[in-house]
Amino acid sequence: MIDDLGAVVRIDRPVRRVVSLVPSLTEAIAVSRPEVLVAATDWCTHPADLDVERVRGTKNPNVRRIIELAPDLVLCNQEENRRIDVERLRDAGIPVWVTRIETLDASFASLRRLFTEALDGSVPDWLIEAETSWAAPQPGPPRNTVIPIWRNPWMVVGHNTFTGDLAAHLGLRLVHAERAERYPRVSEDELTRDVELVLLPDEPYVFTRSDGPEAFPGLAVALVEGRSLTWYGPSLATARAVLTRQIADSFIA
Repeated sequence: MIDDLGAVVRIDRPVRRVVSLVPSLTEAIAVSRPEVLVAATDWCTHPADLDVERVRGTKNPNVRRIIELAPDLVLCNQEENRRIDVERLRDAGIPVWVTRIETLDASFASLRRLFTEALDGSVPDWLIEAETSWAAPQPGPPRNTVIPIWRNPWMVVGHNTFTGDLAAHLGLRLVHAERAERYPRVSEDELTRDVELVLLPDEPYVFTRSDGPEAFPGLAVALVEGRSLTWYGPSLATARAVLTRQIADSFIA
């Protein structure tokens, strides 16, 4: 098998033991192939009743324990996980499948390959529903938007990101997408320049009605579900409807 980065991954069939080091992929496996998932990270919060062994975080996984678990496959992501951890696992003879997802279309293709090629199964119903829900273009002109992901200092979504591409499919134009960084730091003056709409997700920074909107007086501010905005998995089936409703309900701070 060839993963998203072009690496050869030798996978014994059938795959019975999977360790996921990516929260989005953990949810995807837990919903579609729960019998194979044996371990996940501390950050894997969905499904809410997920009951598997935890192997620390995405950036500091317990490589020794993962090797002891003898998984048939470990799932990683180019952005979320470290190359050194992938290499350590592979050096120990553990097959590692690395995904690369920077656009909505790439997420659909990558997830299809994960389930049909890496796991040798069928395409989940939720993935088909997700592809259908995002197929139609968004009507109307784009709205100049900023999506902060952190505060003190302010950091926002920039170019070549999954979230940025998903926002474009919602008819939003990110005003900081021309910057060199994918997640640039911006000053308070730059933060709202030419902005019509502000999306404040509840992760990784937990923006709330009392923490965030006050920084954007006079602008439309939408508190949105971070999982719908940043996760590629079962949430994609409902993300468009959820985010569209939350944006429509945006209030003047």
